[in-house]
Amino acid sequence: MGYEGDREPTRDVLRGLHARHSASIGFENVDVVLGRPIPLDLETLQTKMIDRHRGGYCYEHNLLYAAALERFGFRVSGLGARVRMGDDRLRPVTHALLKVELDGEDFITDVGFGASGLLAPLPLRDGTEARQSGWTFALAHEKKTEAWALRSRTEDGWIDLYAFGPERRYPVDYAVFNHYISTHPRSPFVSRLVVQRPLPDRRSVLIGRELTRTRPDWSSEVREVAPEETPEVLEEEFGITLSGADAEAVVAFQGKVGDVP
Repeated sequence: MGYEGDREPTRDVLRGLHARHSASIGFENVDVVLGRPIPLDLETLQTKMIDRHRGGYCYEHNLLYAAALERFGFRVSGLGARVRMGDDRLRPVTHALLKVELDGEDFITDVGFGASGLLAPLPLRDGTEARQSGWTFALAHEKKTEAWALRSRTEDGWIDLYAFGPERRYPVDYAVFNHYISTHPRSPFVSRLVVQRPLPDRRSVLIGRELTRTRPDWSSEVREVAPEETPEVLEEEFGITLSGADAEAVVAFQGKVGDVP
């Protein structure tokens, strides 16, 4: 990922690792739409996301990231979240994020939420608000449910990205969540390509065939990506490299169902 900083478990190192991972590895569901299983063992994750220059979604990102943090000496535990994205409906726990205990304080760090995600860790304190490059995030503790809400400031005001509780989650929990997300017909990742990347100066999102780039001033560019363009866009916009066979399979998939709503 190009990280060349210190190797001690400090706040600066945590911020550096989070930033480099977010900038270097894209969010994508290519294997899901091609009908492949999503293994979560560390060897497979390293091969896919580091050696092959691919991306992944939350379980893949945060399990690989957690292993790196542990190697650096951080005390890491997994958490599970209910995605909200501004919607108040109760949804199942399907998102993975991490908690790090450091210098007597807890932080959340999450490199797997796609374009709307954090660019740096946040201290787990009620009322925390942080400007991260051009984007602003906050945490709120909901006393009624004992859940924490991660919020993002948008052009129209604050929205909740997701809500999470204190219960520790383990790889076996993520294995169950992963099976649902990668196979269930109602999963948002099964029927359409979803590729995202959070950067300090823009958020890039490809949903189906629609590519959107949003800047911190909320100006945006939207265009349709032709199926045959998809492999090139994945590499240039999201840093995701497909093999020849995978590129052909993605082009074929986009030609059939790339614009499914």
